[in-house]
Amino acid sequence: MFTPTPTSRFIYFTLTLLLLLSFFTSIMASEPVTNENDDADLDGIEELIALDEAEEQQKQDEGSHVRSSEAEVLSKAQRVVLELSNDNTKRVIDGNEFVLVLGYAPWCARSAELMPQFAEAAMSLKELGSTLLMGKLDAERYPKAASLLGIKGFPTLLLFVNGSSEVYSGGFSSQDIVIWTRKKTGVPVIRISSVAEAEEFLKKHHMLVIGLFEKFEGHEYEEFLKAATSDNEIQFVEVSNSESAKALFPDIKSNDKNFLGLVKSEPEKYTTYEGTFRTDKILEFLDYNKFPLVNVLTEHNSLRVYSSPIKLQVFIFANVDDFKNLLKPLQDIARKFISKIMFIYVDISEDNLAKPFLTLFGLEESEDTVVTAFDNKINSKYLLESDPTPSKIEEFCMGLLHGTLSPYFKSQPIPDDKEESIQIIVGKTFDDLVLSSPKHVVLEVRTPWCINCETTSKQIEKLAKHFKGLDNLIFARIDASANEHPKLQVDDYPTLLFYSASDKSNPIKLSTKSSSKDLATFINKKLKAQDKETKDEL
Repeated sequence: MFTPTPTSRFIYFTLTLLLLLSFFTSIMASEPVTNENDDADLDGIEELIALDEAEEQQKQDEGSHVRSSEAEVLSKAQRVVLELSNDNTKRVIDGNEFVLVLGYAPWCARSAELMPQFAEAAMSLKELGSTLLMGKLDAERYPKAASLLGIKGFPTLLLFVNGSSEVYSGGFSSQDIVIWTRKKTGVPVIRISSVAEAEEFLKKHHMLVIGLFEKFEGHEYEEFLKAATSDNEIQFVEVSNSESAKALFPDIKSNDKNFLGLVKSEPEKYTTYEGTFRTDKILEFLDYNKFPLVNVLTEHNSLRVYSSPIKLQVFIFANVDDFKNLLKPLQDIARKFISKIMFIYVDISEDNLAKPFLTLFGLEESEDTVVTAFDNKINSKYLLESDPTPSKIEEFCMGLLHGTLSPYFKSQPIPDDKEESIQIIVGKTFDDLVLSSPKHVVLEVRTPWCINCETTSKQIEKLAKHFKGLDNLIFARIDASANEHPKLQVDDYPTLLFYSASDKSNPIKLSTKSSSKDLATFINKKLKAQDKETKDEL
């Protein structure tokens, strides 16, 4: 170990002294010289700092209180839901008239989203005095019970009525669950008797059907009740006095004795039913009018949107900020096409929702606003190929309504492959290079993801080399995943088609399992037959 000498001790002492002097000098230099005014300013700053700290602490306390309150409500709601297992599931189902079961898996994200809504619905139903028992089953932990109930996917909602199950078909908010289950357990209509009740009801429900009846009896009232029982989504309300009715639906006329209307919490808030009081007509009216002017597509409402009876649908794909600017003009346009065209917005950044549609147009990589349309009556799709301004969108919708739009068929860019032995066909060149060509065409239809396509492609390349130099024969290839044509309807890949020069409207399908020799024999036979026909004509 090193032992310091006297000289080294002196050096260490000197260095230490210098460092200490430097430290104190820097402290003195950093301290400001203050006077009485400066002290006053400092006191003011300290007061401000104290106020800020107090305000920040109050916010934290309030936030903590809110989170604590929310957690307390959720915890209370979850206690209302019965935990099912292998041991008690059958006993619970058999021993209760009504049981709503949520089958879930701990790792399922959608189960996690639904769980608090389910718990909140359970608490609401209990407060309403419902006899419905609600239970949740961890189907992964208790596979025996899940199998007994028929739970295969997650989340699954099943209503058991005296032991018989019915698949839940309502929405996924707590209010949706409450409405659906009450309708299924004998409470299809809520009666409102005062303006105060009506005003309180409006605070809790974003959509309702109001029925005004002088007396709760008669044929029209019975049809109203049947419609209320048949519909699974919308809360029906019945009133008998005009004051309560006007609180729910201000446009009711004073002389209306029997009236039905739809109320929604959006710009197009009130819609009057003008048909006869028949169950099927009432339900049809709701199907065509229950959606917002512009629907925001989500995984939860997608099934409802896709199953709408409105077969003309316009989809707007855009990012959130662009959609905010476009929403008001879109609502104005949608108002002109109510019950005729459904307008649907899809966040273009939501791959699961947007890409399946955009892929149909070859625009899956697009980040700009895209406007498309579908006519589900004839399975046609359309694309607005100009800038999506409000006037262009309205013009596009008018063409869709009147059937004057040209269907859209996606196509890759036209390639420059004239010198290749196998020509690449795209949607835009199918007419010219296949249907209008004076030559025989052997067309290979393939996709990039097709497992067997590579073998067929190699076979076609061999045949193209074998027949090289013939002026009346073309070998061609088309990628069906990126190109479409109304005359090319193929569902199986790979597919080989022979288009005879004399009959392009009836291509002959060749077996992809045939040997190269068999295919060559067939092609030769067709070429000779064509030559013979030509000579006979001469």
